[in-house]
Amino acid sequence: MNHRFLPRNRVWGTLALSVALTGCASMQSHDKLASDVHSAGQTQGISAALARLDASATTEEQKTALLYNMERGELLRLDRRYEDSNHAFMLADNKVKEWEEAAKTDPQKLMGTVGAALVSERLKVYEGQDYEKVWLTTRLALNRVALGDFENARVDIKRTHEREAVIAEFRAKETLAAEEEAKSKGATSGSKEINGYPVETLNDPEVLALKNGYQNALSHYLAGFLYEAMNEPGLAAPGYRKAIELKPETGVLEEGLRGLDSRASFTWKRRQRMTDVLFIVEAGDAPARKSIAFTLPVPTGRGMVTASIAYPVIEPSNDPPLGQVSVAGYDFKLEKVVDVNVMARRALKDEMPGMVLRGVTRAVAKGVVQDQLQKNGGLIGGLIGAVASVATEQADDRLWRMLPGRVYVARGYLPPGEHRITINGREMEQPVKIDGQYALVPLRFYHRSVLTGDVATVGQLVAVADKPAAAEPVAAPAATKPARRERPARAPRPAAKPAATAPQAAAR
Repeated sequence: MNHRFLPRNRVWGTLALSVALTGCASMQSHDKLASDVHSAGQTQGISAALARLDASATTEEQKTALLYNMERGELLRLDRRYEDSNHAFMLADNKVKEWEEAAKTDPQKLMGTVGAALVSERLKVYEGQDYEKVWLTTRLALNRVALGDFENARVDIKRTHEREAVIAEFRAKETLAAEEEAKSKGATSGSKEINGYPVETLNDPEVLALKNGYQNALSHYLAGFLYEAMNEPGLAAPGYRKAIELKPETGVLEEGLRGLDSRASFTWKRRQRMTDVLFIVEAGDAPARKSIAFTLPVPTGRGMVTASIAYPVIEPSNDPPLGQVSVAGYDFKLEKVVDVNVMARRALKDEMPGMVLRGVTRAVAKGVVQDQLQKNGGLIGGLIGAVASVATEQADDRLWRMLPGRVYVARGYLPPGEHRITINGREMEQPVKIDGQYALVPLRFYHRSVLTGDVATVGQLVAVADKPAAAEPVAAPAATKPARRERPARAPRPAAKPAATAPQAAAR
């Protein structure tokens, strides 16, 4: 007799499972892919990491996707394939431009959360974290600097500032829209805390100290440095000033602004005999988002049912800090200007109120479906509904994982020539060539290796070019006395205050 009812149960079961499987097929874990790519890079090198990443994109849609091209562009950059890296970054940038245009002209288009509200956050189109959007133009600028394309680097810097303004305006609108949508579906805005969630990861002092989750001091300090190198001190000053605002009490940032007028003077440039060098040292890996599941009781017409909701968690980094870069007998203090782990947690903190509201909305919707399955399919239908709810509820773990975890900056004067670099007592394998009025030296700790990017130079040392090399040799080692070695850690000062870096050699 009961066999007559099996088809109905199977129908409801098939329906629920098909929803679950369809959702799961669209919700592949980026955390797993990124871990595989990192593992390949660690054991077999960047080429193997690129091959693993490329194997994940088989369709044209996947090959033009934002996150894929951000990850690919970063790996190509590490391999010093700057043109190829820019091609990938530009494909990613096109997606961000589409987002920007919609944010300015049709913000409601970006606020649609139907898929996320009913099934999972992972079904949303990945628009990139706000700090990733800013990093993208900064990465393009750094690539162009390495290629000597300073004019287009200047354009990328300008776009960085414009992008930040678009992000700020849109996020204010989005938060309000999320609250209104949740209320319309029966979820209250007061449900903003989830029992068991590690809120301390979002509320630690470093996270709270950030002004927001998308601006970073490196982007603005780089703007100041490049504008200064291109002899535009009026534009350099706002960049340095903004960097200080974002990362106050950081010596290298403060000295960039304080010494600008003297460094930009005609007299100083005529007397300059050592290169003004900016070291950008990157270490560690960008953080991962891990999904943690929670259960929530949901009232229905037949009583209480439990629905599964999942939220992402980012664990704080415990990587050891870097402190000093030593070159040609001079020691310069490395100062941390960006911590991507902290930025990612700040972005998650800002995102959590809307995410929680959407999660509660999903739980209510799934509770109703589960109740209907149990009503029409009995115990089996209820169990299948519960399984489908758990299977489709996974937190969005997509992040730009190939980025570095932290960025340090040091700045000082060095004599032109080839030099070996030592960081925290570890000497780099290859020497770097320093030349020109300004130089930018990019370094990246990548697993067990330290990768040196192409050194960019701007301008020519007039004092050196005007005189024979033998007439006025650079006395770098002699100028560095043990008692004064810590002084060069400060950013460069003009000739009037030569104690900061190799006084007699910098400007005689």
